[in-house]
This record gives sequence, C-alpha cells and structure tokens, in this order.
Amino acid sequence: MYYVYMLRCDDNSLYTGFTTDLNRRLAEHKAKNKPYGKYTRTHNALYIAAAWACETRQEACRLEYYIKTLTKQKKETLINEPTYFEKAFGEKLDYTKYSPIKV
Repeated sequence: MYYVYMLRCDDNSLYTGFTTDLNRRLAEHKAKNKPYGKYTRTHNALYIAAAWACETRQEACRLEYYIKTLTKQKKETLINEPTYFEKAFGEKLDYTKYSPIKV
C-alpha cells in the first residue's frame, strides 16, 4: 500500500509526496533526516494535511504528479473539500482507485 500525502509547513505552504509509511515519513521530514524532501529542509513540516491510499506505486506517482500541478488555492480546496477530488482529477485519473485517509 502506498500513500500520497500533503504536508502543511510552518509558513503555511504545502509539500506533496508519497510513501509506504505515513508516520515514519512525517517523522523524517520533521527530523530532517535523509531521506527528507529538499523542500522541508527549509520549510519546517508541521503535520499531514491530507492523504490518500493507493494500491500501487504507479498510482501513487500519478496522483502525486497531478497534485503537484495544482495551484495552491486548488490544493487548499482539495484538503478542505474531499468531494473536490473527483472534480479535480476525474478526467485524468480513475479516482475510484484512491481512498482518502482520515488524518
């Protein structure tokens, strides 16, 4: 199982990535241990704002890519309105393959 996640940073920015273990990955971002995201080295990660479960690495990579192409405003909408997922990605992804994770 893979997870695509969006981290909220202390400057209110968002970082998107994927992992097989959400808790371990958040701890790595906070501790700034390798492998950390270069972005969170200078933007302190606070918490996971949203996450989705995926069956395969390929699905996780595709979702991560599409989230990264969204504007900040659309990312915020995705976090605050889970129903926006289908609207944002329905034409690009089979949205039924992605399950939101309660964080």
